Amino acid sequence: SPGDIFELGFFRTNSRWYLGMWYKKLSERTYVWVANRDNSLPNSIGTLKISNMNLVLLDYSNKPVWSTNLTRGNERSPVVAELLANGNFVMRHSNNNDASEFLWQSFDYPTDTLLPEMKLGYDLKTGLNRFLTSWRSSDDPSSGNFSYKLETRGLPEFYLSSENFPRHRSGPWNGIRFSGIPEDQKLSYMVYNFTENSEEVAYTFRMTNTSIYSRLTVTYLGEFQRLTWNPLIGIWNRFWSSPVDPQCDTYIMCGPYSYCDSNTSPVCNCIQGFDPWNIQQWDLRVWAGGCIRRTQLSCSGDGF
Repeated sequence: SPGDIFELGFFRTNSRWYLGMWYKKLSERTYVWVANRDNSLPNSIGTLKISNMNLVLLDYSNKPVWSTNLTRGNERSPVVAELLANGNFVMRHSNNNDASEFLWQSFDYPTDTLLPEMKLGYDLKTGLNRFLTSWRSSDDPSSGNFSYKLETRGLPEFYLSSENFPRHRSGPWNGIRFSGIPEDQKLSYMVYNFTENSEEVAYTFRMTNTSIYSRLTVTYLGEFQRLTWNPLIGIWNRFWSSPVDPQCDTYIMCGPYSYCDSNTSPVCNCIQGFDPWNIQQWDLRVWAGGCIRRTQLSCSGDGF
C-alpha cells in the first residue's frame, strides 16, 4: 500500500494457504484481513486475477476458491485492483477514484479486525451488515465461534455472540461512546463516531496521528479488544478488553430475578424475597435458571 503500511499476499498457517493482508513493517506478523478464510488453498500455488469484472482466486488446478462474486458493472470499462493506504483492498474502474463508486472493497467484508476508517454496522442503501467474526483458533483463520454484530431492534447496540447466542452487549451509544464499552475519550490521536441516519447505522473510528497503529478485534477466545502498537518494545498493547468482568459482564449470567456481584461468592445472588429456582444447580455454579419468589403472590384477596 502507499506508505508501506499494509501488504497483501499469500501466507501459510496451520499447514494451509490463504490470501490476506498484514502490517508490512511490524516485527510481529499481524493479519487484518483474509479473503478465502473458509476455503483455503491446498498448497502454495495460487493466482489472483481479474476475470469477468471480478477478483478471482484460483488454486493450482485453476479451480476458483474465492471470488468477489459481482453481477453488476460495465464490462466495456477496464477495472483495476488496488490496495489503499488505509488497508482497503478495492476494485474500481480504472478511470474513477471516487470511493462511493468502488465496485468492491474489502472494508465491506471484514474478518476479525476493524481498522481505522472501516465501518461496522448497516449500509441501509445496500442492506449490507458489516460485522466481525473471530478466527477458529490462534493459527486457523476460518470463521470461529464468536461474532461482533450491530443489532438495531430498539436502540442500536453491538452484541458479542457465540453461535448466535448473545454473550455480551455494548449498551447503546450515549453520544460519546457505547455505555458498556470502556473506550477512552481523552485520547488526542483517536476520534470515534457513530452514525444513524437514512443511509447507514454504523460505528467507525479514525486516527488523527496516522503514525500510531490501533485496531479493534474479536478474538477466538471471545474477547473484543482494542490493541495499539507499542514501537518501543514491539508488541500490541491491549488498551481494553470487553467483557471487562468475564463473569458479571457476560450476558444472562445469573438468570431471572438475580444479580451478579463479582465481590461475592458465588457471584450470582437472588434479589430480596427470592430463592434459587434449583438449589442443586445453584450449588454447582449453574445459575442460568435464576430465582423464584420465596412466597408466591396471592391475587385472590387483599394482602397486608
